[in-house]
Amino acid sequence: MFTIDLTGKVAWVTGGSRGIGRATILALAKAGCDVAIGYNSKEDQAIAVAKEAEQMGRKACCIKMDVSVEDSCVAAHKQISETLGPVDILVNNAGVIADNLFVMLESDDWKRVLDTNVMGVVHVTKTVVRDMMMKRAGRIINISSVAGTKGGRGQANYAASKGAVEALTRSLAVELGPRNITVNCVAPGVIETEMSQEVIKLARDEILSRQVSRRFGKPEEIAAWVVFAASSYGEFMTGQTIHVDGGMKMP
Repeated sequence: MFTIDLTGKVAWVTGGSRGIGRATILALAKAGCDVAIGYNSKEDQAIAVAKEAEQMGRKACCIKMDVSVEDSCVAAHKQISETLGPVDILVNNAGVIADNLFVMLESDDWKRVLDTNVMGVVHVTKTVVRDMMMKRAGRIINISSVAGTKGGRGQANYAASKGAVEALTRSLAVELGPRNITVNCVAPGVIETEMSQEVIKLARDEILSRQVSRRFGKPEEIAAWVVFAASSYGEFMTGQTIHVDGGMKMP
């Protein structure tokens, strides 16, 4: 049985107020991290997560931000650095969906999804990567999706955004590897969160029929892989996409 000790590390999780983000914050805090909870609109939920982390003896701060706006990300990073210190672990989790059949998707549907899911990763990562390069250490974990590699009806914009994140992950791994910075993806399947409730409600039987496990995932199951990638056990792994999807990716 191995243990993961991240005591003294600072972790920043975007979209950290609920769902996978919340579970990740709590898992990282349990492993010893001080945590920054990035949120856009759910302030009460972000504060609740911060209090849970503080009850574990960790420092925590809530940062209101919009990952699609570069200036907002720069300001958030400044606040985190001043409150907790330099970021050691970045988890790019913030994301949105705007599902519809391809012919029904409007330009705004594409722009909102790509600005948040792709450029959001770019903006936030740019704010931390210089410090990581100077320290010659860092962990960047991007939350992708099974949609990035397995086609699905009504998710052309979302699938394109997650495929881009996985490609970006591989390129950054090559660039940053010589500085001892690992960059990996965790690609969840359908996880029981507030964001996925509508999808599950509309297509429960169809989704389950495509999964070996015949069940939906839990946020904590994604968080566990994030913590592993952030730890010393994940040091020799970079540029990878870890599929945690109940076998949904398989043919």
